[in-house]
Amino acid sequence: MGRTTARHAGVRYRNVAEEIGKRKPFDHSEIEAFVNVMRTHEYLMAKTARFFKDHEITAPQYNALRILRGHGERMRTHQVADELVTREPDITRLIDRLADRGFVVRDRCESDRRVVWVELTAKGAAVLKKLDKPLEELHLAQLRHLGPRKLKQLNQLLFEARHPEY
Repeated sequence: MGRTTARHAGVRYRNVAEEIGKRKPFDHSEIEAFVNVMRTHEYLMAKTARFFKDHEITAPQYNALRILRGHGERMRTHQVADELVTREPDITRLIDRLADRGFVVRDRCESDRRVVWVELTAKGAAVLKKLDKPLEELHLAQLRHLGPRKLKQLNQLLFEARHPEY
């Protein structure tokens, strides 16, 4: 098997150390892996963020709408927060913005005023329907080159990195 190389602005790199201009190898594979994950995250999110900006929505807002659609019924705000892919420090503000745009409706629980129910509206569902396919195509284009075997391995390794008990 040949060396893996990556191109960036016409330059070929063999590893993340070369890519970031590190003159010496990493002292620990764990640090190299961390830097690799962070560089990959930035690479993938740049195009994703641009996609969402072009559609005037944020990734967390889209994620919250998908969660609501997936449940198919109203949910408590904290339940939505618990299921987001990335942590959102101010879920209330995120839900407020979605409600202001008519993508969700909120309803305060009469018996417990601390509880706020959130439900997807037809307008929110329409936004999801409009964005689902183009976003799927973006993600496929970003990672398709790895092929099924490597993608399966990557998914397993990333899961295990978050769950050391496995």
